[in-house]
Amino acid sequence: MDNFTFYNPAKIIFGKGTENQVGKEMKKLGSRVLLVYGGGTIKRIGLYDTVVKALNAENISFVELGGVQPNPRLKLVKEGIKLCREHNLDAILAVGGGSTIDTAKGIAAGVNYDGDVWDFYERKAGPDEALPIGVVLTIPAAGSESSMGSVITKEEGLLKRSCGNVSMIPKFAIMNPEFTFSLPSYQTACGASDILAHLMERYFTQVEHVDFTDRLIEATMKTVIDYAPLALKEPENYDVRAEIMWAGTIAHNSLLNTGRLG
Repeated sequence: MDNFTFYNPAKIIFGKGTENQVGKEMKKLGSRVLLVYGGGTIKRIGLYDTVVKALNAENISFVELGGVQPNPRLKLVKEGIKLCREHNLDAILAVGGGSTIDTAKGIAAGVNYDGDVWDFYERKAGPDEALPIGVVLTIPAAGSESSMGSVITKEEGLLKRSCGNVSMIPKFAIMNPEFTFSLPSYQTACGASDILAHLMERYFTQVEHVDFTDRLIEATMKTVIDYAPLALKEPENYDVRAEIMWAGTIAHNSLLNTGRLG
């Protein structure tokens, strides 16, 4: 087993009705917030209204940045950085899946950086500080809700690059499996595949004497393999969705790669 340091400060708030806590949790991070989300899904399922109500209840002002797309784009990250600077925002709330969270991370890292935020993704500089981030997760897949990584695509050349730093780990992640009920079957299957990919990346290692994490990874893979087909058959089964959602977080929060090189 290799030497390792495990550090993950993300507070996980899991279960039914937990989205109602978003205002109180964000208040701990700041009173002027950038609200980042994707398309119309969070509005269609009522989550947007819940989040806005919770923020208003804590007298948190916010600026909205919608339009995050799969394989999130650098242009929107730069737009978010501009908004944070113009409005002197002090925290970011990402409501959505991995693309939304990765966008929020890029923004958070770039606000106080004098250069081009893309420098981080080309490894020309390190994102040593970032605005605090809160998350309300709607898609279990990327595991970005408690990881240090962000993956962004630059429009010119469609260059897809990653960067990461512990400063970019969200301070909290609210995870209610009920908000995954409306996911299309295709998105559910893609999410399960993404989780399995994260697990396999860690599982196949040449480092010896990592039996403990081997067993943890195997258990997580078995959970996804068993429950993903059930989610396709019973999309509104809370217990099934909960198993997948929690597995997705554990798969990518650095716990399962302790002591090993993937």
